[in-house]
Amino acid sequence: MSRIGELLVKAGKLTPEQLQQALAAQQDQGGRLGTHLVKLDFIEDEDLVEFLSQRYGVPAINLADVEVDETILKVIPPDVCRKYTILPVSKAGAKLTIAMVDPTNVFAMDDIKFMTGYNVEPVVASESSLRVAIDDYYGSTHSIELKKVMEDLAVSDDADLEVLDEEEDLDLAALEQQSEEAPVVRLVNIVMTDAIKRGASDIHIEPYEKEYRVRYRIDGLLYEMMRPPIKLKEAITSRIKIMAKLDIAEKRLPQDGRIKIKTRLANKIKDLDFRVSVLPTIFGEKIVMRLLDKDALMLDMTKLGFETDPLRRFEQAIFRPYGMVLVTGPTGSGKTNTLYSALSRINTPEVNIMTAEDPVEFNLQGINQVQMKEQIGLNFAAALRSFLRQDPNIVLVGEIRDFETAEVAIKAAMTGHLVLSTLHTNDAPSSINRMMNMGIEPFLVASSVHLVVAQRLVRTICLQCKEPVDVQPQALVNVGFNKAELKSMKLFRGRGCERCSGTGYKGRIGLFEVMEIEDETRELILSGGSAYELRQKALENGMVSLRLSGLQKIRDGITTIEEVMRETVQ
Repeated sequence: MSRIGELLVKAGKLTPEQLQQALAAQQDQGGRLGTHLVKLDFIEDEDLVEFLSQRYGVPAINLADVEVDETILKVIPPDVCRKYTILPVSKAGAKLTIAMVDPTNVFAMDDIKFMTGYNVEPVVASESSLRVAIDDYYGSTHSIELKKVMEDLAVSDDADLEVLDEEEDLDLAALEQQSEEAPVVRLVNIVMTDAIKRGASDIHIEPYEKEYRVRYRIDGLLYEMMRPPIKLKEAITSRIKIMAKLDIAEKRLPQDGRIKIKTRLANKIKDLDFRVSVLPTIFGEKIVMRLLDKDALMLDMTKLGFETDPLRRFEQAIFRPYGMVLVTGPTGSGKTNTLYSALSRINTPEVNIMTAEDPVEFNLQGINQVQMKEQIGLNFAAALRSFLRQDPNIVLVGEIRDFETAEVAIKAAMTGHLVLSTLHTNDAPSSINRMMNMGIEPFLVASSVHLVVAQRLVRTICLQCKEPVDVQPQALVNVGFNKAELKSMKLFRGRGCERCSGTGYKGRIGLFEVMEIEDETRELILSGGSAYELRQKALENGMVSLRLSGLQKIRDGITTIEEVMRETVQ
């Protein structure tokens, strides 16, 4: 929102001194910049809404004059409305109109799009009117709590009441002692070593009201492994917290830590890292441990799953002296592995490579890696500015999340640096529109971005129990195969064996969609082409889509139709 402040100063609606005063209040008290500008009487609510409306070409709305239908209110839960300060206003076909304070908040719009399945159309409203409307339509948080208490009282009537303390007195010495007892230590060790043996990427330890559950994420899917006695819940949590050097007395706030262990597997000593996240839930603290195994990191680009031509295009882009290469996909789609592989490919003693990551997952030899620390102001944009004073050749930015980071990254790409980064979008063409939605001018995007890679991970068929399978021809046509190739095609599946724990799958491989930004595509970006038009142009120029990449993996007998359909759309 400081970008809005600068625009207001340029438009003469605010003095630089007023902006600084509001920014200081924001830093001190948190919240939105616009809230503080209005609170300090530097600008009227209505003027701010009108300015945002004109600046971003988004209609303004006066919520006092609007009556929202109850069916529309049910589309978005009240907690989401409060989180983003938004309100659903109307619905037409697949389009949902939402009133919001900041029409540039693409994260809010993405969340709602994923949650509801509707295309989101923003309109601007003042923050104060939105808060009043949310309370009017959904009930204020205070009134909801009061209503629940009254209902509970009505139900309980004159029943005997036993008052329990919400916060139990913590006996830290007892907790530490319990966590060091042999059964607990042994159980935690078994959970961690078993996860390593099974090739799990994450361990989930979850408390519920009457049970305690341990699940492993193997090849992208969660499997329940054991249910330890619920009475060991506190001791197990404390044991893991002590190992991760976390505060065992703090049970109300999320905590993050790291466990480094050395273990013997198949007569080989392995050094492993577990990234630990502790989150308070209503029945205790949920723990997720992400296993970081450097031996499992695939740095050979030829084995990631690229087809021949897309790999050639990708390598050409990362060997360029300047410009931007983006890797896009959802969380857990292997973006970090792809970027690390690219860095390993171009890492030579003659170049200075610097990375800004949150978190640094693996240490790479000869590369300067910086861990982000938001609480002290070290974010991607700040790190990137510092990097440019460190004479870099190649810069990796963990993720482009906002206008500020995008702006600095684009400038770096245009001033003789190769910039690698990630975005969260569904496919390669929509990454271009995402950059422009963040506020980057089309001509800057067109001239700086050289290539975009979208990727997904699919499970591969277990080689030990792989067998041919017959599939209905119509099912193959529905997935995207040509009728002409059906006669000669051989399809496979995994029967299920001990090696793959009966799933039929062992390991994962990437599906890649590589979009090169060529001259025709640049012209389309400059003329404001939609993601659909960019996609059609890229396909004309030889781009292999995620679905086509998946079909090739099915032809090669690497994966199954079910896996490709789970991760891609036609």
